[in-house]
Amino acid sequence: MTANEDQEMELEALRSIYEGDECFRELSPISFQYRIGENGDPKAFLIEISWPETYPQTAPVISMDAFFNNSIASTIKQSILNKLMEEVEVNLGTSMTYTIFEYAKDNKELFMENQPINIATALNNCISTGHPDAAQTSKKKEKKEQLTKTQKRKLADKTDHKGELPRGWNWVDVIKQLSKTGSKDDE
Repeated sequence: MTANEDQEMELEALRSIYEGDECFRELSPISFQYRIGENGDPKAFLIEISWPETYPQTAPVISMDAFFNNSIASTIKQSILNKLMEEVEVNLGTSMTYTIFEYAKDNKELFMENQPINIATALNNCISTGHPDAAQTSKKKEKKEQLTKTQKRKLADKTDHKGELPRGWNWVDVIKQLSKTGSKDDE
């Protein structure tokens, strides 16, 4: 098979495997992205794979330059890329995009073990553990005002069984207003 035939077959396989997968994105017929980890996960990262013309006989281009990866240390990115390239060398000559994505998913924790967690989160944890009194005062502020039995009863009398005010509760009594103004005009 020629390289183009191999690419067409792998493209068809990737589309069927990752159909409906939110993590997978086809940027073009020869370029793909896959998010390893869930949205909001501080250790999630994005891999982009592009196929050169002679792929799979030559290695694909693997990149982690996406904006999504800005919070990852450059040493961690390079380490991940090196491990992925080792996997590429093992699979050279075969369709490997799926294999690379799955390898990254399986080894996510190993890849990201030295990645520091979000600095802001770490600072918040230090502050809250360093000052337990501050955490307790914020909990006191969240307390809702309690109603007395009489206040609750009056509120229940004003509303129907669903807790809603009756239709027209704030309407102005037009007839009384007209009769008052009409009687003044007669004088």
